[in-house]
Amino acid sequence: MLDIEQLSVDFPVQGGSIRPVDHVCLQVMDQKRHVIVGETGSGKSVLLATILGLGGGRVEGSICWNGRELVGLGAREFARLRGSEIAYIPQGNASGMNPLIRNGHQIGEPLIVHRGAKRREAFRQAVEAMRRLDFSRPEHWAKHYPHNLSGGMKQRALVAMGTIAGSRLLLADEPTKGLDDARRKEVEALFCGLKGTTLLCVSHDLRFTRRIADSVSVMYAGQLLETCRCEELFENPLHPYSRMLIASMPENGFHFPEGFAPSHHDYARLGCRFADRCPDARARCGDPPPVVQFSERQVQCWRYADRT
Repeated sequence: MLDIEQLSVDFPVQGGSIRPVDHVCLQVMDQKRHVIVGETGSGKSVLLATILGLGGGRVEGSICWNGRELVGLGAREFARLRGSEIAYIPQGNASGMNPLIRNGHQIGEPLIVHRGAKRREAFRQAVEAMRRLDFSRPEHWAKHYPHNLSGGMKQRALVAMGTIAGSRLLLADEPTKGLDDARRKEVEALFCGLKGTTLLCVSHDLRFTRRIADSVSVMYAGQLLETCRCEELFENPLHPYSRMLIASMPENGFHFPEGFAPSHHDYARLGCRFADRCPDARARCGDPPPVVQFSERQVQCWRYADRT
């Protein structure tokens, strides 16, 4: 299980610091698929990079993966975890593969690095991993280069690369970005077919989220405003921002939220960071809202503070 408690990340800037991730709490259960949705700049990618130990900045709080604390872990220990226990699919699948190395060799590389496999054996297992992920003629594609693959094939190759050494946690940053509808459906089928793997994904794609997620968090201005089961979010969103996101879907009227998210520099002086855009804002929204728990559902909003 991935258990994140009160996680904050600070970056120094001229005249002070900014905090793109602010007191985030999140649990992702084993072999479940959790998606974080939200606008650009909300802190989603910084959160993933911090889990990987690649985010930089000053990190406070806790990231516990299967009982092991990752905050404060040394560079060597993190290097052993990446690829062996934790895999990562970066935003934009074209940037995730080396264009100068054949597909089979780079998919099999984690076996050489983390398992001590010989090059020929790693290549053989890479072919088998590609076969399991529905590559037609995997031997053929393993001998070619990334530019020969379609967008959906590159995503499958990245998943094969990330999981071939036994990674149990897969982090995916905007895995459908730039893909057409056919390739997007390939990625959906791929993620839904993962076995023995826990998935934490960030996305702008609400339709993709609805099709693959077991649970969802809504992130805004560095904070998680709502966390619940996927069907609860799409059928009955509680937070005003969640409602606006769901209303922006074409089948729900294509109503875009008005206004803009606050600057990182303004976070510290704000109470509710969504108040300036919220149709339900009241005077007490000038103070930081509480996190309200409804069974397994959480929402950070003054609107629900009196219902506990």
